[in-house]
Amino acid sequence: MIVFGCARCGAELTVPVSRVALPAHAHQRYGHELLPALMESGTYAVDPEPFGPPWRLWSEVGAEGAAARGVFAPVPALSFGAPGAVVVAPGDVRGTVLIPERCDGYCLGLDGRDGPNLACARCGRAVATRVDDCTFWQTVWLAPEAVQPLTTDGSARPADWEALTRESEAIPPVEPGGWWDPRWEAAVGVALAHLLAASEGVPVDVPEGLLAETFGRALDILLPAEGAQRKMAALAGPGLSPPGPAPDIALVPRHPGTGETWQPPPGIAHAVPLAADVWLHLAFHAERSPLPLSGDILRDEPPPPRSHSLFRPDSRILLAALARLPAVREPWLRAIYDRVNAYPYRRPF
Repeated sequence: MIVFGCARCGAELTVPVSRVALPAHAHQRYGHELLPALMESGTYAVDPEPFGPPWRLWSEVGAEGAAARGVFAPVPALSFGAPGAVVVAPGDVRGTVLIPERCDGYCLGLDGRDGPNLACARCGRAVATRVDDCTFWQTVWLAPEAVQPLTTDGSARPADWEALTRESEAIPPVEPGGWWDPRWEAAVGVALAHLLAASEGVPVDVPEGLLAETFGRALDILLPAEGAQRKMAALAGPGLSPPGPAPDIALVPRHPGTGETWQPPPGIAHAVPLAADVWLHLAFHAERSPLPLSGDILRDEPPPPRSHSLFRPDSRILLAALARLPAVREPWLRAIYDRVNAYPYRRPF
């Protein structure tokens, strides 16, 4: 466990928290209502990318300057804030006060547009940015240059893949109201970027079922319909028995604690990381037909909710992930990026 404190005066700014992987939906914008906290209480994650202002337009930075910062396709603007921001749940923050002149927002709360809006209550140094406006997951981002760990949580722990299937929770894809869960839309958006890159521009097939419902439609629309060869993508990971011949591309879990990607056995050319809570549902929670209790009596358990719309990967998340893949400089993948960027609400989005 770690307690983060002010780098100037040493005041405690958080409760004890343990590190987990940065969620795929950390920078997602969704809907026009208040969303819950991004992080579970007692956890923190680190964003390796630059965070917050100052911002510079793509035209000012240029392609070479952007590539040096790990961005390989045009984006509206690049953050020149410090990398390594620490995100925690708002309820885990202690000893801070709002900075009134930095409390702008779009609608119902704070969106962090002006940079750090929380100051250390003891010494007054700006230490964090609270975001709680509509469309944003509620967060507090601790500025890496303004905070420091006051305690340590020991050496890094390796990913426990056996415990993943026992202890981690899967997220159902559809909410009770019939809407697709936005965390699925974000997780599929990230994985789809890597899956497109791994396709090398040829058609990709996926098994029927929920995997086809979430990935298949986008692959069919964004990749060529015909080709001299086709690739197969399928799930692989701890606890799964190979269904048949090894796929060309394996969708594997990204460990929720360490962020490590499960490594498939030899013979699989590409491993595409997928958020573990989504992967777990795809791997172990397939929809089941009613099962008999005895004789001809069937269970009357309600079926899982079905969505009343086609699945739509998050186009913003897809574009952000694609822009950070060097493969997007390939003409065929850049054409997909430009197409989605120009029409982010066209099928399949």
